Amino acid sequence: MCEFKGQTVETLLKKYPPWELQGQKDTLQQALASFQRTAVVLDDDPTGTQTVFDVPVVTGWSTELLREELEKRPRMLFVLTNSRALTAGQSEALHRELAKNLLAAAETCGREILLISRGDSTLRGHFPLETETLRQEIERWDHRPVDGEILCPFFLEGGRYTAGNIHYLEENGLLKPVGESEFALDKTFGYRSSHLGRWVEEKTSGAYREADVTYITLEDLRQRESDAIREKLASAHGFQKIVVNAVSYADLERFVPELLGAIQSGKRYILRTASSILRVLAGCEESRILSSEDLADWKNARGGIVLVGSHVKKTTRQLERLLQNSAVQPIEFNQHLVLDAPAFQSEIWRVSCAVDEKIRTGKSVAVFTRRERLDLNTADKEEELRLATQISDGVIRIISSLKVRPRFIVAKGGITSSDVATKGLSIQRAMVLGQILPGVPVWRAGPESRFPSMPYVIFPGNVGGEDGLLEAVQKLSPGL
Repeated sequence: MCEFKGQTVETLLKKYPPWELQGQKDTLQQALASFQRTAVVLDDDPTGTQTVFDVPVVTGWSTELLREELEKRPRMLFVLTNSRALTAGQSEALHRELAKNLLAAAETCGREILLISRGDSTLRGHFPLETETLRQEIERWDHRPVDGEILCPFFLEGGRYTAGNIHYLEENGLLKPVGESEFALDKTFGYRSSHLGRWVEEKTSGAYREADVTYITLEDLRQRESDAIREKLASAHGFQKIVVNAVSYADLERFVPELLGAIQSGKRYILRTASSILRVLAGCEESRILSSEDLADWKNARGGIVLVGSHVKKTTRQLERLLQNSAVQPIEFNQHLVLDAPAFQSEIWRVSCAVDEKIRTGKSVAVFTRRERLDLNTADKEEELRLATQISDGVIRIISSLKVRPRFIVAKGGITSSDVATKGLSIQRAMVLGQILPGVPVWRAGPESRFPSMPYVIFPGNVGGEDGLLEAVQKLSPGL
């Protein structure tokens, strides 16, 4: 039963009033201070950095690169895999290589790690493939079992809540079970279940049953003196799935010290989470919302670029609101031509020339794919992903062919933003500066990148209000 279906978030929060928080933040800080490991976040697209700041990001995973970063002893390190854009086979191969390199790098520099597989808050992505692959490689490395997998898709900034083991998203002010949303209909990563235990059984084809899932309930989290959390974590075995309910950051701040304590006592877990718990693990007490003064390139009189690849309904509404501002020039990219190779190449050239011409003269542009999805009317998920990659490569060529430095670049959508970072801008290392809006991260590109030190805005497809994209562009171009 989805108790809160059609209810407001306020109704949900009233059902679970906050408990006494006195001393909890101190407990959390003490736990973080004593946890001398690096939380390594394998991010399946760049949007996972949307809650943290002053955290390094790398876009490669050679043993040498990972060793160099781990030697700095960061509390958290992001490794961008972009695996959501890969086929299942490609993702498995990537995670095997990455795990081997990471474990070797950690051993070489004597730094223990906690592995986190950052997935989508609407439950899309290669689950259970990625975490199962990581488990296999860890156990092959040191011949010790991984006891459990922590599942925590709560994401406050995006309106994602887990209560009664049901995962909800907020849509038009009301809560909807995620299994009834547009995201559950994803052609590659679709599913039916909103109950996370049933979702686990569904996605693992019964290898892990609903009845065997452990739940950290909101009641557990709100009973401060309860030993329930500790006992549930301690009893995990056989890579048991542990679902964490959460409707506020206070819930995570209660859970994380117990998790770290269990790890310190010898328990082994891999985490599969959305972004909110990462903020807590990174020790960021709150998000850092950047101002125009933090972002504006005052010396650059050229225009900026907004690239929109996401097709979710929220993105389309945000794009429509942005284009109502006459100062932003619309340029549509017809991705449907991908089925005709010569026509597709001509389209890439047309759009590239138009973008370069406009930003050179100080005009900002919004480059967006046709809002109608390209539907092959087949059940071939691998082919769908292959074509999506070709389309993304076409969008990237628009960036890589730029002859002048733009004032800013905003990439809308996970696959788009990853490919822009790695292929279009050649970013190998970056630092997360903070967020331009809640849930919308900004990176400072490294010196090796095409446009060093330029703020790069990664705007998730499913985040923000209808004016979100316009607000971000206005921050980047004061006076727009």
